[in-house]
Amino acid sequence: MRYARMPIEIESPEEFGYGRIRYNLSESSVADRSIAGLGLAIPDLTLLYGEHRGGAGLRRLIADTSGGVAADDVLVTVGAAGALFIIATALLSADDHLVVIRPNYATNLETPRAIGCAVTHVDLGFETGFRIDPTAIEAAITPQTRIVSITCPHNPTGTMLDETELRALVALTAAHGCILLVDETYRDLSFDGPLPFAASLGDHVISVASLSKAYGVPGIRIGWIATRNPALQERFLAAKEQISICGSVIDEWIGEQILSRRDALLGPTLAEMRRRRDRVAAWMASEELLDWVPPKGGVVCFPRMRADPPGGTDAFYRRLLEEHGCYVGPGHWFEQPDTQFRLGYGWPTADELEDGLKAISAALRG
Repeated sequence: MRYARMPIEIESPEEFGYGRIRYNLSESSVADRSIAGLGLAIPDLTLLYGEHRGGAGLRRLIADTSGGVAADDVLVTVGAAGALFIIATALLSADDHLVVIRPNYATNLETPRAIGCAVTHVDLGFETGFRIDPTAIEAAITPQTRIVSITCPHNPTGTMLDETELRALVALTAAHGCILLVDETYRDLSFDGPLPFAASLGDHVISVASLSKAYGVPGIRIGWIATRNPALQERFLAAKEQISICGSVIDEWIGEQILSRRDALLGPTLAEMRRRRDRVAAWMASEELLDWVPPKGGVVCFPRMRADPPGGTDAFYRRLLEEHGCYVGPGHWFEQPDTQFRLGYGWPTADELEDGLKAISAALRG
């Protein structure tokens, strides 16, 4: 494999330095939680090799809201990034073909590229509301297509399929004999209610998600792969055992505590994220230099500049950070023009979000 560092990671706030940013609107999760903030006291855990699939209690909690996936259909991974890496390296080779939507979370694009498989990008358009068109997906499938890869709710736009469209993708991938991979990391942050758990819709469907985005705990690195296909699950387990054997006992214990209080944690978070989205919507309505597609899930959106800002986009991002202390995710993080940017409204405080929006408006005007 030919690894290359991804711009989204090279330029991430944690690499750039949180202390250099006043208004961090580049993040794609809710605010980070602490052990104390969660009201947890870590017990005297034995630091042994855990169950290779992940703790039974944690896998059961992940499966509880799936509507048809059992605990044994779940493999706990090192975040969603670890899940996507396992799937790509376990299923794709240089002889295979992948269909993947773009823009997308960088790992969904870069790991297949490092493997050297053939890749067809189905580009989502601003003019069509970043809608995933099943007809365009089907047109990209070839006899060598191994995986069709989508994200829903979508990162970086926050848009969503409806259930009819999701089921259409399930049916067409089944008809073509390929796997449907659904990165549904933001599923618990769907504002009008979640779609069905994708892996529950067919044994050729794989769901990937994590606790990082909706629950604000990216530091514990808990993600998962869910599939009702035992042969796929066994292959993924073999990959995990060669990469890490098992997960962290401490991380899995914390994850189990969080999911056992899922509703208590998620209810207030969803209410607050709806308020945040409404605030961004009001700002967008008054900001004549930007367009957007309103998000239906997650905590990100992907505004587009109506014209090049004074001095060009490089000058805009430099002004935004150096003069106003605000950081957003430029389009090139997602292989898109820098006239678009990912704006995360879930991570900063409400006051920081407000000041960050004002900073963007000011930087757009030079």
